[in-house]
Amino acid sequence: MVGLGAWQLGADWGDVTEADAHATLQAAVDAGVTFIDTADVYGDGRSEQIVGSFVKDKPGLTVATKMGRRLPQEPSNYTLDNFRAWTDRSRANLGVDTLDLVQLHCPPTAVFGTDEVFDALDTLVQEKRIAAYGVSVEKVEEALTAIARPGVASVQIILNAFRLKPLERVLPAAAEAGVGIIARVPLASGLLSGRYDENTTFAADDHRNYNRHGESFDVGETFSGVDFQVGLEAVRRLSPLVPDGATMAQFAIRWIIDQPGLTVVIPGARNPQQARANATAADLAPLTPETREKVAAVYDELIRPQVHDKW
Repeated sequence: MVGLGAWQLGADWGDVTEADAHATLQAAVDAGVTFIDTADVYGDGRSEQIVGSFVKDKPGLTVATKMGRRLPQEPSNYTLDNFRAWTDRSRANLGVDTLDLVQLHCPPTAVFGTDEVFDALDTLVQEKRIAAYGVSVEKVEEALTAIARPGVASVQIILNAFRLKPLERVLPAAAEAGVGIIARVPLASGLLSGRYDENTTFAADDHRNYNRHGESFDVGETFSGVDFQVGLEAVRRLSPLVPDGATMAQFAIRWIIDQPGLTVVIPGARNPQQARANATAADLAPLTPETREKVAAVYDELIRPQVHDKW
């Protein structure tokens, strides 16, 4: 299933007006999207507010949000009192009594092994502040620790043609445990769209400019941690695999959809055209085993040395 990631509608990707954001959301829903992913820190709540105003009176849509990055990233901040405060703010932003899904937003690794954290999340469910909870992770080991927790409904992880490591253990473990997998950064911050070259520049307020070396958050969130020039070369090698009539971005999203154990992939979009194009990637025919092998070969040669052992 193809959903919509709403980071771009809040901040960190250049300016997007509220009207443009609503038009993008509407285009995604018109194309069949029923799952929207946001976070309390995207635009300091702006993304949640925009999504909340859009989904009002629109039944059948699931909105997932994330919490935990409004305070310094210390395990001691992951407390029931803070969870209540954070989810109360998100409930107000989204205009709902009960949040559909709340995910810990890439917390420190120690948090995943702390019983009290998950007991607190269970309490939020009991209090009907949230309907379900999951985690967003940076590392495979964090995902596996979370999957072993009985109350975890979903794991969000970077998964794309430049990030194959989750295929080895995370997706099989999640499938066995009945845990959903939400694939984020599916286009490697746009690298896998095929629209960039050596002359591409990004705005000062775009994380693809200011976080290239992890200055503000985990560098793996920007271009999936891949060197920009290496990523361009990898895309050039992948481009002959794109089916006739499809774009490189649609091919990259279809590759994710084809992975066993995948629940939903959440490409972002800054305009209605991108939202429609991303959603219709699900209409492409499944990729052949030969094509998937060629994707893996490009990864092994160019990308694996840069990312495989880091996340």
